[in-house]
Amino acid sequence: MPKVLIIGAGGVGRVVAHKCAQVSEVFTDIMLASHNVSKCEKIRDEIRQKTGREIQVAEVNAEDVPKLAALIKEYKPYLVINVALPYQDLTIMDACLEAGANYLDTANYEPQDVAHFEYSWQWAYHDKFKQKGLMAVLGCGFDPGVSNVFCAYAQKHLFDEINYIDILDCNAGSHGHPFATNFNPEINIREVTQAVRHWDNGEWKETPAILDQKSVHFSFDYPVVGQKDSYLLYHEELESLAKNIRGLKRIRFWMTFSENYLTHLRVLQNVGMTRIDEVDYDGTKVVPIRFLKALLPDPATLGTNYTGKTVIGNVMTGIKDGKKRSVYIYNICDHAEAFKEVGAQAISYTTGVPAMIGAMLMAKGIWKGSGVFNIEQLDPDEFMDALNKYGLPWKQEEFNGNLPQ
Repeated sequence: MPKVLIIGAGGVGRVVAHKCAQVSEVFTDIMLASHNVSKCEKIRDEIRQKTGREIQVAEVNAEDVPKLAALIKEYKPYLVINVALPYQDLTIMDACLEAGANYLDTANYEPQDVAHFEYSWQWAYHDKFKQKGLMAVLGCGFDPGVSNVFCAYAQKHLFDEINYIDILDCNAGSHGHPFATNFNPEINIREVTQAVRHWDNGEWKETPAILDQKSVHFSFDYPVVGQKDSYLLYHEELESLAKNIRGLKRIRFWMTFSENYLTHLRVLQNVGMTRIDEVDYDGTKVVPIRFLKALLPDPATLGTNYTGKTVIGNVMTGIKDGKKRSVYIYNICDHAEAFKEVGAQAISYTTGVPAMIGAMLMAKGIWKGSGVFNIEQLDPDEFMDALNKYGLPWKQEEFNGNLPQ
């Protein structure tokens, strides 16, 4: 079976490497590469201790296309799994095209100097990948990722048409720090300080950012963890699902935030620490949000004392056999159990496991094609089965609760 090259050695990279190593019948050869090779070596040693397997490591700058392409040509992987920064998506795609490797990522591209993300930059690569006979799969984490697969599964098996989708992401865990972000602080803070959009009756509607007192939020009764304040937030899967789900009238994304998190973030924004432009400090150019990132806990280290659970899923309402139906499909993941298995908290785990599953389906030829794909465009059945097998079991139930109109 084919080799796989994983780029990125943060929390998600650790999970992807561990999970690929667990599936030795598919991933016979694994290389983990990052600009920080010592992180790769640490993960390599963890995998050796847990599984007895050996993986290779390499140092590479994901923004240096010639050197990255040279590494790909030398190692000859069937697939490159990109779990580096979203800024680096396009350079990694360029290197895959040059070296002739398939591609998979978990988050869409955003430019480093503008807090804005959308799929247009990566969708523009469709013809290039098609002409090379290569496949690029975008957004194969949890949300985006599993949330897209839940929609594809519902479209295939549960509905004749889906009219309304609400994706609800709850982290009911506690990491014990006064303030920290569950994934890269720079990416996380850029995401949650933007104005919010959702798709409604053929157009994008804009509402205030979550830090605004006029932000849209409500309390949702999540399975196991109970009532949590959930804030309307723009998330990238809305863009692709609005294109690919037939009959869709509205799609929204909701995420839970504690008042403690919001208060810290409001203060940081008010004093300018969330700025992404350069400021002059004593003759040195400094980007405040990057300095803040250096001060905050590394998300990859949060798992040690993390307790509680995540609950992420979709409420979908539509028509089946002429009748209205609402279905809730969701996963519950335990932070402590994730750390026990792979040394990472549940946010990293719920992103890394789907990336491994998507890579496995590509390696087996179950997901195949030439061009650029969002995963709701691919068959969901094997992916849904694999979630149950590899650590993210899902539940389905009829939904009788209440959502904002």
